[in-house]
This record gives sequence, structure tokens and C-alpha cells, in this order.
Amino acid sequence: MPPATDPALDDAELACARAALAQGRRQAARSLLARTGDAWDRRAHRITVLALGPYAAAHAHAWLLAEPGCADAAVLLALAHVRRALRGKETPATARAACRTAAEAAPADPTPWLGLLMLEREGTADAVRIFEEVRARHRDHHHAHHLMVALLAERRAAAGPDQLHEVYDFASWAAEQAPADSPLAILPIVAHAERYRALAVRGHAPADPTTARHWRDHRAADVMKAAFDWWLEWEHDGHPRLLVDLNFLAHAKFCEGRPAEAAALFRRIGDHVTPAPWSYPDRDPYTAFHAARTAALGREGS
Repeated sequence: MPPATDPALDDAELACARAALAQGRRQAARSLLARTGDAWDRRAHRITVLALGPYAAAHAHAWLLAEPGCADAAVLLALAHVRRALRGKETPATARAACRTAAEAAPADPTPWLGLLMLEREGTADAVRIFEEVRARHRDHHHAHHLMVALLAERRAAAGPDQLHEVYDFASWAAEQAPADSPLAILPIVAHAERYRALAVRGHAPADPTTARHWRDHRAADVMKAAFDWWLEWEHDGHPRLLVDLNFLAHAKFCEGRPAEAAALFRRIGDHVTPAPWSYPDRDPYTAFHAARTAALGREGS
């Protein structure tokens, strides 16, 4: 059977708090976010996962009524509205208003601005402005950089491949600006995957990513090597979204035709498959991950 996915990834405390919140018990989530403090990447990861619950907005609203002015409750409520808007359950305007209210309640927190960025569909000037609000609060915000790459990859996708596309420059710039041990070193890999998705859904790249030359040009080869070398030297077990990066890197190495390197990553990932990028452009992510992992590990042993 293909491995299952859990947006909580390997955060066991988050999974427990989410289960309690789903039953209307907010104390575990309250304590979890209080302990998280201003570890902004971890806070964003935990709040966005807690906000996924079908009744997260109702539970966050009840929490805010019980504790008026509670910043954690306000931010969770905002992200729950964002999740509902993305599912078509309410208007983006409602979610944006909730994010702006949360930003006033927690002015130092980049998470409400992350919520606003999640609502953007293209790499417009508005998206760039929101992204800069996130960076003003946490320069190396992991999730926000991933979102911005996905948005920029959409620019002029209908025109077809462009090796000088700005998404590659943005990802390289962000990786270079970050500290040497920052997981943003993987961002150029993310840019390749997102640009492949944007091209493939418009018919400018094959539906099977392993047959696309996109992963084998000179730029891609340099990016793949640099990212894999970074993982070997700097991997941080403690980053809350490390497994997201490793899924992107394993996908890239498999598509590049480097099964031995992909196999090392698959062993590290275990069963923590993430929908992106395995779903690109329109595939079942679990089936795609399982097939790639089986092929990579099988070739390694042959």
C-alpha cells in the first residue's frame, strides 16, 4: 500500500493537539502554541495544520470569546478562515479581514501575513508586498518562500519554457541571502518543481515528470548537486518542515535519473510523503511517491 500522509509530518505534539481540538478541547493547542513562542517557522507550521480541521474556525472563535484579545486564538481563527476560503466554503474577503484583524492582535507575528499570501493566486505586486511583510517579521520564513516560488512560477507559463525565468533567480537569491545552514538552500529545487507544474498543466511539459528534460539541463544539474550536498552537510532534524524539503529533493533526484541519491532520501523520509511535488501536474501523490520509492530502492539493490 502507498504510504499515507499527515500534514503534521513528524510533529507528535501537534498531532495530539489537533486531535484534542477536533473534539472541542483547546487546552492542548493553547499550551502548544504558548510553548512554541516566536519560533516562527514552527508556529506557522503548527497553526496552519491546526487550522485544517473542519471545525477549526468554530473552535478558534469559541476560544477567542473565552479569552478576548488572545493573539493565538485570533491567528488560529484567521488561518482557519483561510483554509475555508481555499476550500470554497467562504469568501476570500472574509478570510483576508480575519488575517488583518489577527495581524493587529499580533503585530510581530508573520503568520497572519502568511495567511494572506496563501490566498494569492498569482505573483502580482500585491503578493510581493505581502511577502515582504512576512520577511519584515522573519526574513527566512520557510513556508512563505515556498508559496512565493509557487506564485512566481505561474508568470508567463502559457508562453512555454524559459531558462531565464525570474522564479529561478528569486530562488537562487533567497538561498544565497540565507545563512549557510538554512533549509532555504533547497528553494532552487522547489522552483524547478513549481515551474514544471506550471508548464505541465498548460501542456508545455510532459505529464510524467521523469520524461521531462526540465530536470536535466545545465541549470538543473547545478541546482540538484548543490541541494544534495547541502543536505549531506547541513540537514537539521529539528526544522518543522524538513520533510517537505526532503520530498522535493527526492522527487528531483528521481526525475533527474539519480536513483541511488533518491534512495538515500527515501530512506530518510520514511512514510512521510507530502502531496507536493508528487501530485504534479495531476497525479495521485501517494501512488507516485510509492512507485518512485520502490523503483529507487529496487535499483539500488540490483
